[in-house]
Amino acid sequence: MQIYTVQKGDTLYGISRQFGVPVETIKRENNLIGNTLSVGQQLKIPTNQITSIYTVQKGDSLYKIAKQYNTTVNELIELNNLKTTTLSIGQQIKVPKEGSAEESYTTYIVKGGDSLYSIADRYKVTVETIKEANGLSSNLLSIGQILKIPTKNIETNYKEYEVKPGDSLYSIAKLFNTTVDAIMENNNLQTTILSVGQILKIPTEQSPIITGKECFGEGYIEPKYETYTVKKGDNLYDIARRYNTSVINLMNLNKLTSTNLQVGQVLKVREL
Repeated sequence: MQIYTVQKGDTLYGISRQFGVPVETIKRENNLIGNTLSVGQQLKIPTNQITSIYTVQKGDSLYKIAKQYNTTVNELIELNNLKTTTLSIGQQIKVPKEGSAEESYTTYIVKGGDSLYSIADRYKVTVETIKEANGLSSNLLSIGQILKIPTKNIETNYKEYEVKPGDSLYSIAKLFNTTVDAIMENNNLQTTILSVGQILKIPTEQSPIITGKECFGEGYIEPKYETYTVKKGDNLYDIARRYNTSVINLMNLNKLTSTNLQVGQVLKVREL
């Protein structure tokens, strides 16, 4: 791991190209929510990322390969400068070399009402484990913040399902006698759109569905939010910039499944 101090004119993309490390990796290592950098900001840059070549086989998808090599679809796309998620049999792509990572982990996007305690309880790890993995000095979290959750001691109380043509979250939920919300929660999905070949974690009978009450704790009181009424010509990107937040934060906060807006629609933009 090496420390890089952000210079005037630097961007995450430029730094990622300079060090040969995907933007998503840098964001995850530094617990960044957006792409905004400040001059003088210090970033942790992984220096031990080793890659190998993988030849695409019949039935492969980026989701499947990412899972196999303990990485993400976005990192594979950046690592290989892919313009599409479509793969061809025999295509060769770079993947993180097995064993190059110090510890395997999953990622979790912080939602409204989350606390380090509730997240630690959900993944059966300690608060200190999460703080250490993410370099946190306090227990404060921000909606949309990406956390690394070490998977070494996580109990796998779920079964895996590979999305097939014609599948929807509703049909999958019905097949496994669960709910759409439970599947979205267990897979940290921000939209109901699925891709063929995508691997979903389906909660089992031994893995109870997480409800708002369980996640937020007894006595949880919904916070008050500042709201914004959508006007003609508005889009989520512009609104996010206006309120110094991100599109994904707004989608999480308002439980949006697409970026489409309607004039007159009232959006929560930040907690008061």
